[in-house]
Amino acid sequence: MHAVPVSFYISRFSFASDRILLEMKKMEVPNSVQEDKQKVIFVTYVIAALEITWLFVQFSITPYLAKRLGFDTLWFGYLQTTVGIIQLLGGPIFGRFADLFGARAALSLSCLASVVYYSLLALANSTTMLFIHKFPVVFMHSLPGTQMVVADLTEPERRADALAKLGLCFGIGMIMGSSLGGTLSTQYGEHFAACVAAVGSFVSLLLVLKFIPQHTKTQSSQDHNNEKRSIFNLGNIARLMKFPGVMKIFSVKLVSGLPSGIFQVMFSIIAMNFFHLEAAHNGYLMAYIGVVQMFIQGAVIGRLTSRYSEKSLLLLAVAMASFVGLTQAFMASVLQFCIVVIPMMFSLSVFNVITDSMLTKSVPSSDTGTMMGLCASVQSFMRTVGPTIGGFLYENYGVPSFGFIQFMVNAAVFTFLFLGRRAEEHRD
Repeated sequence: MHAVPVSFYISRFSFASDRILLEMKKMEVPNSVQEDKQKVIFVTYVIAALEITWLFVQFSITPYLAKRLGFDTLWFGYLQTTVGIIQLLGGPIFGRFADLFGARAALSLSCLASVVYYSLLALANSTTMLFIHKFPVVFMHSLPGTQMVVADLTEPERRADALAKLGLCFGIGMIMGSSLGGTLSTQYGEHFAACVAAVGSFVSLLLVLKFIPQHTKTQSSQDHNNEKRSIFNLGNIARLMKFPGVMKIFSVKLVSGLPSGIFQVMFSIIAMNFFHLEAAHNGYLMAYIGVVQMFIQGAVIGRLTSRYSEKSLLLLAVAMASFVGLTQAFMASVLQFCIVVIPMMFSLSVFNVITDSMLTKSVPSSDTGTMMGLCASVQSFMRTVGPTIGGFLYENYGVPSFGFIQFMVNAAVFTFLFLGRRAEEHRD
């Protein structure tokens, strides 16, 4: 477009036209930036789906490989606890690393660690090697890493819906990984399935290096982080708890999520010993759970977040979790569990998305990665204490004990949140 010479005799109509064209030209840049962001978010979803796929390939083969190598329920619990402790230490540090050095560096580190992890699993032929192969999980935080990218590139009001779409990717990965892992381990053995997962994580690494920008935060946020470059400064990580509302929501996330987390940690044992499922059948069951989660994350949560407040949805999720615990206490067959899965995945999906969204909105944008790392550490904490608590409950009180504890804990949390909300409304 050629410039128009300025003249005192330019008509008002021409002047107005030039102003409109100028404003339209200014709008082209934001539209282009938005398109680039959407492209990065789409690729991030693909990476998340792939990494969850390989993770569930590993989930579907490890219990059976461990059993073949001589692990009993107690030693399998020790193995799960080892993973939880390592990831518990690595989660917040990984988040801080992402805030300081960018999403591409963090996700690349996670995918590279996954390649090593699955390669070592493919070589595991003893109980010692099965423990050694778990050490790379200190850097394996692909889901928190993709959450960081999505949180950085979306507006606060759209963040819950965008994070829910990552849950959709989780469901896709669960379906593909569980089915693929069960089929590969049955046809070709656990070691071959682990090799496939290692190759798949290498593909994810290439996608990260090709499509994810070095930094996904705004320049001001990045400059703010560069002023305090310290990955291992626990004070910089712990200070996030001092922001208004963070400690309350984080405590709810930990306490309310613990009973369901214990059940999830023990589910492979429950499927094998209580439901008496083979590897392939267990894969089909996990695929069914993935379909349910996929529908809820993709078609339900977005509509809920656009109509209801996050505080109301948090109350709903906790109440539903209490109801699910009561139903779990009385289930006795796989068919009954398949029915319970629907409200269970609804409560888990809404709870995780809403708490993550609320926590990232409560801290500066320069610290969203660290907060996502702290959120991931909650899951790691459950993997740490879950096998010990779960093994004790399973051996002494059976599967119904998981449901009764979940019912009581979430009923107490719901009462706490409800009374706190009523008190806030009364003050207002």
